[in-house]
Parts: sequence; C-alpha cells; structure tokens
Amino acid sequence: MSWLTQQTGGVALLLHCQPGAKVSRIVGEHDGRLKVALNAPAVENRANEVLVAWLAEHLKVPRRQVQLVSGQTSRKKRVLVEGVTLNQVRDALDLASYSTSPGTIFEKPEST
Repeated sequence: MSWLTQQTGGVALLLHCQPGAKVSRIVGEHDGRLKVALNAPAVENRANEVLVAWLAEHLKVPRRQVQLVSGQTSRKKRVLVEGVTLNQVRDALDLASYSTSPGTIFEKPEST
C-alpha cells in the first residue's frame, strides 16, 4: 500500500481520481495510487469538493481535517487527513470499498 503513509499529525493518501462517475466510490488501485470514482464533473473545483466531502464522511472527520495538498487540476492527487491513524483510515476505506463491491483492497496478514 504505497498510496497510504503515516505523516506527522495525520495520514497521507495518494489518489487517482476519476470524475464524472455515477457514484463516488473506491474502484481499486491504479499506478500505485488508490483509484476513486467521483460523481462530479472536473469543472469549477466540483470534483475536488466531492472528494474532500466523500473522504470526510467515510473517515468520520470534519472536512477541515481533509486537505488537498497537491493535484488540484490533475487526476493524481495527494491528500492529508489530520488527526487520524493509519489503521483508522485503512479500516474506514476498507469498509467503504466493501460496501460497493464485497472484498478488500487491503492485504490482510495471513493467520498462523
């Protein structure tokens, strides 16, 4: 999961965003990034606003804690979520992913 890293004060996500989808959801991984479909067009910052709102909702944090660090006009984005741990983000995104297509986007350690 090279797209998810712990940072000082929060967690950074590397995302590949696909605007114009019918529903905002996790699609899978693409080019070392988490691919997210967004139900907003890529005009007038709408897709970025939907991305921040969608992440805040699924991570159960206020929108002000989700910062678009880079990629404002690109499909490749870097987002910082403040005040959360790696495990919180992993669990929340895994649940969001599972709700749209059963399975997991995260590798689970094998039981011994």
